[in-house]
Amino acid sequence: MSTLDDQLNKVRTADGFIAALDQSGGSTPKALGLYGIGEDAYSNDDEMFSVVHAMRTRIVKSPAFNGDRILGAILFENTLDREIDGKNSASYLWEDKNVVPFLKVDKGLAEEANGVQLMKPMPGLDALLKKAKAQPVFGTKMRSVIKSANPAGIEAIVAQQFEIGKRIIAAGLTPIIEPEVDINAPDKAEAEALLRKELLANLDKLDSSELVMFKLTLPEEANFYSACQEHPNMVRVVALSGGYSRDEANRRLAQNNGMIASFSRALTQGLSAQQSDAEFDGMLDAAIQSIFDASKT
Repeated sequence: MSTLDDQLNKVRTADGFIAALDQSGGSTPKALGLYGIGEDAYSNDDEMFSVVHAMRTRIVKSPAFNGDRILGAILFENTLDREIDGKNSASYLWEDKNVVPFLKVDKGLAEEANGVQLMKPMPGLDALLKKAKAQPVFGTKMRSVIKSANPAGIEAIVAQQFEIGKRIIAAGLTPIIEPEVDINAPDKAEAEALLRKELLANLDKLDSSELVMFKLTLPEEANFYSACQEHPNMVRVVALSGGYSRDEANRRLAQNNGMIASFSRALTQGLSAQQSDAEFDGMLDAAIQSIFDASKT
């Protein structure tokens, strides 16, 4: 079997979850702050990304982090350009850890309109996909956000995700389509109902060879996205933590059979640069096990 077949089989069928290690420019200072590193530790973006790469490297190299419980890891483009133990990050993940690499490809969010934030334009997308394809990257991730149950806005957000998703498929990669519903939306359940309708309608328009993944906010109603999970074009539906604490995210995830985690903050919660390796590895191991258990339901 090819690398791609091995990766597809793992992501589609194995127990485990996806680690989201893709904090980018805007969210990096916050992620580093939670990790115990203040903004005085770096003086420009390049230094900041070197510091965050050291944090991610510590996570990835930990004995707790491997393909037994972690199916994949989502990387930021800057991470793709850096090395871990002398290998490019994607190759290290796949060859040394048996963890499938994904790449965040969006350039952030546009201003809110019609109750949603679409993705900003991605002028360098084709070159980025080509770079990813030259490494053992399996798929991509791109995020937009739903703030309220606005039918026109939700229709537009799903249309944009699928339009770019088809370009990603054409480049030989599997897109993770992520129209996040804000957990603080006053009409969250109504927004989820509109979103599910649009997601299923767009899934039905795909050719049989066009495979996608969804990354969705944990829904108000358990198993709300089961029809998406069962769709023949679906590889896997994963859940974002969306600002919920790890305990709350795990509680909600466990109620959604077959849905697995793709957590960022909920994964790294409690980790600190000041911890000894034993403390760090122990805390990461406990976090990974709790998320793995919630993903197995």
